[in-house]
Amino acid sequence: MTLAANIVVGLIAALHLYILVLEMFLWTTPRARRAFGTTPEFAEATKVLAANQGLYNGFLAAGLLWGLLLGEAGFGVKVFFLACVAVAGLYGGATASKRIVLIQTVPAVIGLALLMGR
Repeated sequence: MTLAANIVVGLIAALHLYILVLEMFLWTTPRARRAFGTTPEFAEATKVLAANQGLYNGFLAAGLLWGLLLGEAGFGVKVFFLACVAVAGLYGGATASKRIVLIQTVPAVIGLALLMGR
C-alpha cells in the first residue's frame, strides 16, 4: 500500500503544481478560463487574487513532495498536507464549485486511506 499511497500523493502534488501554473501564470488564457469557468473580464479583474491562490496551491504541492522525499519519516507530513488538500476541496466545493470536491477532496481522501492502510 505504501507504493500506491506515494503514487497518489505524487499525482496530487503534480495536480497542485498544474493548478499553480494555471492560477499564477495562465489565469487570463483560454485554457485557464475554460478550466475555471471564467470570462475574460473576470479573469483580468481577478488575476492578482488568482496568483495568490496559485501560490497556496504551490505550498500544498511542496508539502506533499517534502513528505515523499522524507520517505517513511514523511508519513506525518503527507497526512497533514493531504488533510489540508481535502479541507481546501471541501471549502471550494461549498463556496465555488461542487466539482472541486471531486478534483481535490476525493483524491486526498483516497491518499489518506492508502497511507493509513500501510
